[in-house]
Amino acid sequence: MVLLEFSLYPTDKGESVSEYVKRNLEIIDESGLPYKLGPMGTCIEGEYDEVMAVVKRCFDRMSADCGRVAIQIKIDYRAGHSGRLDAKVQTLKDKTGRDLRT
Repeated sequence: MVLLEFSLYPTDKGESVSEYVKRNLEIIDESGLPYKLGPMGTCIEGEYDEVMAVVKRCFDRMSADCGRVAIQIKIDYRAGHSGRLDAKVQTLKDKTGRDLRT
């Protein structure tokens, strides 16, 4: 199972690009894969081909009307483990003995 965190946005549409990023969220949500939105990117969980297909759909949609697109991707693969969107954070909460901001 893979955790993939990515940020994909146009660089040729001015200072505020939230309207464009919103389209990524719609694609991610429609995928049915578990995800968490963060202030600087979104993390999705699934099989490698599934999560990469979501990134491709986001890129295809963004590049349809944006002339320059930036993408940052981080991938963490761990065989035989799922539910890590929450489990990784919970492990750190347990180890620190306190609630952490997420």
